[in-house]
Amino acid sequence: MTSTTTLGTALSSEHRERLMRLAREVSVDAGTRLFEEGRRADRFWIIRTGTVTLDLRVPGRRPAVIESLGHNELVGWSWHFPPYVWHLGAEAMSPVRAWEFDADAVKRLCDEDPEFGRAVAVWVGKVTAQRLHAARVRLLDLYAPYGSGSAI
Repeated sequence: MTSTTTLGTALSSEHRERLMRLAREVSVDAGTRLFEEGRRADRFWIIRTGTVTLDLRVPGRRPAVIESLGHNELVGWSWHFPPYVWHLGAEAMSPVRAWEFDADAVKRLCDEDPEFGRAVAVWVGKVTAQRLHAARVRLLDLYAPYGSGSAI
């Protein structure tokens, strides 16, 4: 992921501090599914240590791994956009330590402070655009004629 979408560079120190007041530290064992495509998106995570993969269901095939995420990266953006259902799945590939956020609490804070809300929206929007691009390239690499995904 590009440095402009990691927590350290995506939000100002003031906005990071406000967001982190809502954080809860969690540990996730390797092999644990954080969420499944199509289910309700009510939280998100920022990875402290470990690796999480994002995957996409492909009918008749195993889920396609779209991207691997690590330190300071956002896991989950679907909580920010109606109808608040996961567009991808996610699995811990190693033991993961992360900050977990309740989506409703963050959305309330965004509503109370429009400047903070805009900063979060821009951050989540950039992450969403990057993830959609990664999904497109990965699916072209997997299922299109040779080399179709690399010339973007």
